[in-house]
Amino acid sequence: MAERLAASFSPSSCLLPAASKRTAQPSSAALPFLPSPRRLHSTSSCSLRPVPPPLRLFQTAAIGSRRTTSAIGSRRTTSVVVCAASDPAQLRSAREDIKELLKTTFCHPILVRLGWHDAGTYDKNIAEWPKRGGANGSLRFEIELKHAANAGLVNALKLLQSIRDKYSSITYADLFQLASATAIEEAGGPKIPMKYGRVDVSGPEQCPEEGRLPDAGPPSPAGHLRNVFYRMGLDDKEIVALSGAHTLGRSRPERSGWGKAETKYTKDGPGAPGGQSWTVQWLKFDNSYFRDIKQGKDEDLLILPTDAVLFEDSHFKAYAEKYAEDQDAFFKDYAEAHAKLSNLGAKFNPPEGMPMDDETITQEPFVAAAYYSDGENRKKD
Repeated sequence: MAERLAASFSPSSCLLPAASKRTAQPSSAALPFLPSPRRLHSTSSCSLRPVPPPLRLFQTAAIGSRRTTSAIGSRRTTSVVVCAASDPAQLRSAREDIKELLKTTFCHPILVRLGWHDAGTYDKNIAEWPKRGGANGSLRFEIELKHAANAGLVNALKLLQSIRDKYSSITYADLFQLASATAIEEAGGPKIPMKYGRVDVSGPEQCPEEGRLPDAGPPSPAGHLRNVFYRMGLDDKEIVALSGAHTLGRSRPERSGWGKAETKYTKDGPGAPGGQSWTVQWLKFDNSYFRDIKQGKDEDLLILPTDAVLFEDSHFKAYAEKYAEDQDAFFKDYAEAHAKLSNLGAKFNPPEGMPMDDETITQEPFVAAAYYSDGENRKKD
């Protein structure tokens, strides 16, 4: 269902370029579940609590918690060593770096897509991890990057690699989902109730087979969407809510085979120009995706078969109509569906996962106009 973006950052040793004749070029967008072309060392952290942060311990493959006792002067104190796949303090710092990255590269869509594609391989019928797929960081390996539906996602990895290098006590699985949720929130979307502690797969032999992600133009769009998303354990409401993330991003025909080379909404960027967007302000997260499909009057806006079916299938339509009229309802359902998707198939350490310690962060008001060079042909209402 879309793609794009990046900047020409040098790949790290763990990033292998996708061996595809459609090598991704830097651009400034990308979207969750890009369609297949024309078809349509895991580090854990432990922290001593309530011991001050400088005494935080990090160790590899730490699981669970243990109790330690130490003598301080005449007192004896007991602390619990809480171990996790990622260090919460580094997650918080990485989130701030991701926010700065978004401000300079306009890469919201491709970061959303990266998190979705890592999690979207989950199969609820397979119990064993990591064979079941899901949010496990496997998308960092070349064999999975070469899957047709992942065209261009090497650029997202390049963008994030310097952050991963800086915060080495964060797993790739957590970083991908952190970047995806942060991109939604920074684009004006809802706060996503995330948790962290996802364990990474260790090698490319643990990547899922190709073919688990959705196409954009299958013979039976409604049936195809249900086959793919039901396999993940998602329902009709969640399918429609998650589809609403197409309010962000553009599709580029040279990569996916869908969309126009450029439109009046994309010819000047932001970022690399070109592609066809689903919405006018395609870096603003709102409910305009549903309103635009319902109206269907703007030839410069993209409507794929899997978009149109949301207003054709009676079960999907009930939710699509609701979201077109009620943005608050869409935000609520989207936040819940995004969080559920981000957890699919993951193995957490600790097993229940962990929130970031400061979930009361103040979000700056989103101003879509700040991303565009002028206001002409940009205003929705």
